[in-house]
Amino acid sequence: MGNRHNLERIIVINKDATMNENSFAYEGLTREECREKLVKDLEKANLLIKVEKIIHSVGHSERSDAVVEPYLSKQWFVKMRPLADRVLENQKNKDTKVHFVPERYEKVMNHWMEITYDWCISRQLWWGHQIPAWYKDDEIYVGMEAPKEEGWVQDPDVLDTWFSSALWPFSSLGWPDETEDYKRYYPNNLLVTGYDIIPFWVNRMTFQGLEFTNTRPFKDCLIHGLIRDKIGRKMSKSLGNGVDPMDVIEEYGADALRYYLATQTSPGMDLKYDSDKVKATWNFINKLWNASRFVLMNLGAFDKKSFHLDNLSISDKWILTKMHKCIKKVRHHMEKYEFNVVGTEIYNFVWDDFCDWYIELSKINKNENVLLLVLTNILKMLHPFMPYVTDEIYDKLPLKDETIMLSSYPKYDEKLCFDEVKDMESIIELIKNIRKVKLENNIGKDFYLVYHNDIIKNNINIFEKMLKISNILDKEQFKNNNLKNIQIGFNGDNIEIYYDNSSNEILEKENLIKEKERLEKSIERRKNLLSNENYIKKAPKNIVDSEKETLEKEINDLKILEERLSK
Repeated sequence: MGNRHNLERIIVINKDATMNENSFAYEGLTREECREKLVKDLEKANLLIKVEKIIHSVGHSERSDAVVEPYLSKQWFVKMRPLADRVLENQKNKDTKVHFVPERYEKVMNHWMEITYDWCISRQLWWGHQIPAWYKDDEIYVGMEAPKEEGWVQDPDVLDTWFSSALWPFSSLGWPDETEDYKRYYPNNLLVTGYDIIPFWVNRMTFQGLEFTNTRPFKDCLIHGLIRDKIGRKMSKSLGNGVDPMDVIEEYGADALRYYLATQTSPGMDLKYDSDKVKATWNFINKLWNASRFVLMNLGAFDKKSFHLDNLSISDKWILTKMHKCIKKVRHHMEKYEFNVVGTEIYNFVWDDFCDWYIELSKINKNENVLLLVLTNILKMLHPFMPYVTDEIYDKLPLKDETIMLSSYPKYDEKLCFDEVKDMESIIELIKNIRKVKLENNIGKDFYLVYHNDIIKNNINIFEKMLKISNILDKEQFKNNNLKNIQIGFNGDNIEIYYDNSSNEILEKENLIKEKERLEKSIERRKNLLSNENYIKKAPKNIVDSEKETLEKEINDLKILEERLSK
């Protein structure tokens, strides 16, 4: 409902006069017709002193654009004070209360229960639970069944939507009968809802649950935020900034949208919808799909009976350790409903550890059992967030239960966490550092890796394959080679990199000469500009000062560059 400033009439009545008009004369008239007739009747009875025009706020319906005015009628109310007090008392007991996540939203419930007023539960709508009240002359009957005598007419009003939906936690399980479902599932474990309907729905489910079942309707209440547009505005038809989920699903799939919405924000916080992030999730699903194809293609004639975790390599022990640490963190944060943290943990493990490293390492030393076990647990961890793609892949695995939906969630196993993970982490860091040095120094395939420690010595095959080189030597071997035009490019982590730098020097010199020529032209242009008196007088002082600072910097850069060229 919106307010507008309308021009309305004020009728001032002469209190000393009287009007003997039959009140039923206005019955059946529209409010506009009634007002016109009333003014005429007041004038006729000499009750009207004057009519003035003023501007004031008048509520209008957002849908129909009709004026919203008070309407007096008989309604049904719920006396709220006893119900609200029971909620407030129940929230003091940690064993019986409704636990909010985040906890701060419990204050919203308590605040509304403290300031509550009697609740009007009758609505003049076309559909809903019809009020269980019947009328016959001046008699009123309220009950679960209609009166058997003739002449009773049921109240045409229906219950407020929130009254009906507040019955949902127990009425959907067969209440008031103690059905098997009711005994097994009530109270519910968890309600997930938005913070904007805590007073309308959560509060009412709570006091109705306490009133009708003598217990809370659910143990936990997880509050999520609203989905807003990219700049933080609430989505609405008037702004035209809404997003049709079916269009997103058509482009990126239901799993991408589901994973994005579930893992991109913390509980209780609003989410700014970003289609680029949905696309990033779609890329993540593609990454998982391609990794799954690799695993399935390398299983060969896999026999479920022969599954074992023997003869593990250092990379096998590393990925198993990383997997179980990931499982431990995921289960911990799942229990706290921190799905954003869960999403980050699974994403990092799948993309970085499994896809970028272990799959590449498995091309050196393939272990079918480890590949299959890790993929299976990844699918199970992701299934609540990506039900469709995980079910599709899981159905193709030889090591599986009947369906992923009924399979057990992965559990942390300390026995499959190994100390060798530290050595593997060192190997990965070394490979990253070497790749960085190669990129920064424009080093090709021909270079020498000289090591001084046992980690490289015992895992030469990993370095050869991951770095695509065969020149890996210890310090003694390198000394025995008669190498020319070789310079030290990197020294750290007990390794050294040697490479032929002659071609790099030529390329670097060419780039330095080009940069020198650019600086000389720029310096000359700025000097000419700053020597122009008209420019100095007319240009803003801050721009002139900026030009002087830039000139000074370019002169200094040119000196440094000339020194490099001289060497």
